Amino acid sequence: MPHLLVVEDDPQLRGALVRALRDRGHAVATAATGMSGLDAAVTDRPDLVVLDLGLPDVDGAQVLRMLRAVSEVPVIVATARDEEPDMVAVLGDGADDYIVKPFGAAQLDARIKAVLRRLGAAEPEPALRVGELVLDTASREVTLAGRALDLTPREFDLLAYLGRRAGQVVSRRELLAEVWQQPLGGADKTVDVHLSWLRRKLGETAQRPRYLHTVRTVGVKLSAPEAAGDTGDAGSAPRTGTAGEA
Repeated sequence: MPHLLVVEDDPQLRGALVRALRDRGHAVATAATGMSGLDAAVTDRPDLVVLDLGLPDVDGAQVLRMLRAVSEVPVIVATARDEEPDMVAVLGDGADDYIVKPFGAAQLDARIKAVLRRLGAAEPEPALRVGELVLDTASREVTLAGRALDLTPREFDLLAYLGRRAGQVVSRRELLAEVWQQPLGGADKTVDVHLSWLRRKLGETAQRPRYLHTVRTVGVKLSAPEAAGDTGDAGSAPRTGTAGEA
């Protein structure tokens, strides 16, 4: 079980983060000031620190620099500051990731797991199962009704991100930020083209979706056919489609 330290001065947000992260299997300690957070990070040696920048005693960016002088603990900066210079500065000071408020607990949890996984500090993620679709994130293999699917690395990353949020509508903006690492935006067409390619390999089309469902003007959702009321044959041969379908 990963041990986290949340350094956040807002008591309501701090409490909400603690509840949400504990519900997702993390052990969580907290600190309300920069100096108490620095002391806890050095003394208790958590697996990861979630650090706010707007702290009442010392700016979080300074806390990060002081922490980096004595520790290599992974740090995710969580702040309302969304200007690119702020992002570049904290990443240059040693932050492992940067998340802008307001954010969902699921997004923060995904970032925590990604950082820990990248640094080899997390337990292996279990296979993702959505209906008869199975994604093995360790081997990066995907099967549908027992049939192996040949996905490109980006297609796998996109499908895995949606698989971790199965049943939830995910915006194109979030996909661009999380899968393509374009937090300041990019071309929605990139997402649409890759969704179209995935649909072909899943044996469906935008007009007759089974797993990938577009919610107009909102985003896309991955769900099992049963959850969507589809009784089609999961092992059917892939249908053809065009990139403009997504």
